[in-house]
Amino acid sequence: MTQLFDLEHGEEFGMFVLIKQADVRVARNGNPFIAFRFQDPSGAMDGMYWSATDKEVATFQAGKVAFLRGTRDTYQGRPQVKIEGLRLAEEGEPNDPTMYVEHIEVKQEDLEKELEDALFLIKEPNISRVVRKILHQVGDDFYTYPAAKRNHHALAGGLVLHTLTMVRIAKGLLEIYPHLNASLLIGGILLHDVGKTTELSGPISTEYTLKGKMMGHIVIVTEMIDRACQEIGIDPETEAIILLKHVVLAHHGKQEYGSPILPQILEAEVIHFIDDLDAKINMISDALETTEVGSFSAQIYPLDRREYYKPTFK
Repeated sequence: MTQLFDLEHGEEFGMFVLIKQADVRVARNGNPFIAFRFQDPSGAMDGMYWSATDKEVATFQAGKVAFLRGTRDTYQGRPQVKIEGLRLAEEGEPNDPTMYVEHIEVKQEDLEKELEDALFLIKEPNISRVVRKILHQVGDDFYTYPAAKRNHHALAGGLVLHTLTMVRIAKGLLEIYPHLNASLLIGGILLHDVGKTTELSGPISTEYTLKGKMMGHIVIVTEMIDRACQEIGIDPETEAIILLKHVVLAHHGKQEYGSPILPQILEAEVIHFIDDLDAKINMISDALETTEVGSFSAQIYPLDRREYYKPTFK
């Protein structure tokens, strides 16, 4: 079955897709339009639906499966859909949204084993108990949620993939710099984004929840840590717990990037750089995946709209 990223530029098509996002905007002429993001297992692609009526705005909602007719187009080097027809899937047609979700290609049992190995690297008992408690409470959401709505690891399972990739990098750094505190480094990495299971709505049509918009995942995680301490019976004022919260609060590195505090211990600084490194590698790799060799990628908006070249040799 042909999928979105199987299409060549200029190719006409008709296929079922998931409406991942449907943002209503106003054009320069004052008419409303819908900025769609369509999804299937091959990835996500944008398309604009011009001069949308109130009925169409109400009909084409995120999370719905639709039959899309159009032409594969390109805008500023980025794959796009020129929409020629759109209707919702009907009964008897493939209208299960989970069929169209992009997901990581790793078995959950393999990820669970890797996570358990990482947990054994946390030697400080209070940090170990808090991290295990929170991950147990989050449950399968840790394995199914994306790490972001759009920019990096924005696919089902992206949260656990991003987290465990960071753990792999950290394990290498622990060999090079054995004076790093493994409990803070690994514990902080395992918790740093777990609040996204509350901040985001899930993998099918990812949006920010009310709590996510009002608080953000960094504050949500510190709330989880305090609640876990209370339930376990750990004093949240112990140094280990305070520093665990610090590495989570500081992991965006700068206040303008969303961290309420700057890194003030070595492990917080290291977590920030590991997080930034993995996110940027993922964004660039995703862009290059749909770029022909010897060409430049589409602009990557979070990276100053830079375009990245894909070499002809390996």
